[in-house]
Amino acid sequence: MEFTSSLNLIPHIHTDHMVSLCLLLLSCPVGESIAMALYDYEAIHEGDLGFRKGDKLKILEESGEWWRAMLISTGQEGYIPSNYVAKDTLEAEEWFFKGVSRKDAERQLLAPGNKVGSFMIRDSETTAGSYSLSVMDSDPRSGDTVKHYKIRTLDNGGFYISPRNTFSTLQELVSHYKSELTADGLCQSLTSPCLSPKPEKPWEKDAWEIPRSSLKLEKRLGAGQFGEVWMATYNKHTKVAVKTMKPGSMSQEAFMMEANLMKTLQHDKLVRLHAVVSKEEPIYIITEYMEKGSLLDFLKSDEGNRVQLPKLIDFSAQTAEGMAYIEQRNYIHRDLRAANILVNKALVCKIADFGLARIIEDNEYTAREGAKFPIKWTAPEAINYGSFTIKSDVWSFGILLTEIISYGRTPYPGMTNPEVIRSLEKGYRMQKLESCPTELYEIMLECWKNKPEDRPTFDYLQSVLEDFYTATESQYQQQP
Repeated sequence: MEFTSSLNLIPHIHTDHMVSLCLLLLSCPVGESIAMALYDYEAIHEGDLGFRKGDKLKILEESGEWWRAMLISTGQEGYIPSNYVAKDTLEAEEWFFKGVSRKDAERQLLAPGNKVGSFMIRDSETTAGSYSLSVMDSDPRSGDTVKHYKIRTLDNGGFYISPRNTFSTLQELVSHYKSELTADGLCQSLTSPCLSPKPEKPWEKDAWEIPRSSLKLEKRLGAGQFGEVWMATYNKHTKVAVKTMKPGSMSQEAFMMEANLMKTLQHDKLVRLHAVVSKEEPIYIITEYMEKGSLLDFLKSDEGNRVQLPKLIDFSAQTAEGMAYIEQRNYIHRDLRAANILVNKALVCKIADFGLARIIEDNEYTAREGAKFPIKWTAPEAINYGSFTIKSDVWSFGILLTEIISYGRTPYPGMTNPEVIRSLEKGYRMQKLESCPTELYEIMLECWKNKPEDRPTFDYLQSVLEDFYTATESQYQQQP
């Protein structure tokens, strides 16, 4: 799985800019790379290069999220955010979404503001170098849905959905299905590209250990077991979340070892770790800011209470996707629950606090008798023997599913921690809620198998939850 920053939204410029980009690319010497700005960018860091949408830039060096470039109109050089520019004509198209999965295409097309016929073309997940067309459809029986079509390639480089109509470029294909009043075999004629917010700017280049004075703590968002969480502003221009750790809760050396590992875990469904303040206590952890707070608080809110079952299943699928990445990287979360999942304004769920539980030095938290130990979420082998693995995370995920389906109810209602431990030893499992589909409860029971090795993988859980409503349908429409 690849990390996609801010849903990897890479839109987009108009046709007049496109022609000039084509001409520029044709006249560009071999080995040189030209890009076009998709958005305005205001230089805010030292060494940044500001530009306007439609500006042409010569790429001098590609490295990570910040590229060194020259603004062709002025000759100025500096660093630019790579997700604000397009290096080829396809990426510059408003309807092309680079690196977006089938499931995320559905999430984005079904988001508010899109209408029937809204569409995107994206990279195929299954066939390298191929593309898929995703279109918003609607029918009286199932409401708004998204249909997917494979775009097939010809030996000579052309494209088609139906062999009846072939096109030399994707631009021609889009024009054809936009102009056809009958949709020509698609579920709908194409109307407008999927709406797409401007992507988040990457974090400042090389800003890892930052001065405490660069942060202004604005509003306390909550207090957890390890300290407080604040909304803050970094260097007067970037909104962030800051976790302030209680003095004495962890050693600086252990924290830095874990933080250096945590910052390499980059995925769209994990909260991004930006920077730290660790030279003296209290240690600060600086992460991306998530507008709607924890999934637990969101589910209990008026807005969260109005969320329907398909969206609850989607929250579960997003969390499984983030955990599948953690699984793939051979990492362990150790404290997976709704309080440690955060939600942004687009209702994207991201996993937070991964790995922190391992380095906490508070016995109240680390010992099973401690008041803060999350017994109700913890697998029996982790409670009894301290055996934390990705499979104990799978157990916790099953408990998290009960939190989601119940809009934030505490697990094992009415039972104390010692009662839960005794009941689990006798084979007891939480009962099915009335509102819980049988298929979802069966997934929970799989997660709560006694033997860790009998529990499913997160990769499997992701695929089952993503296709919870489409398991019986073909993912792709048959060619028209």
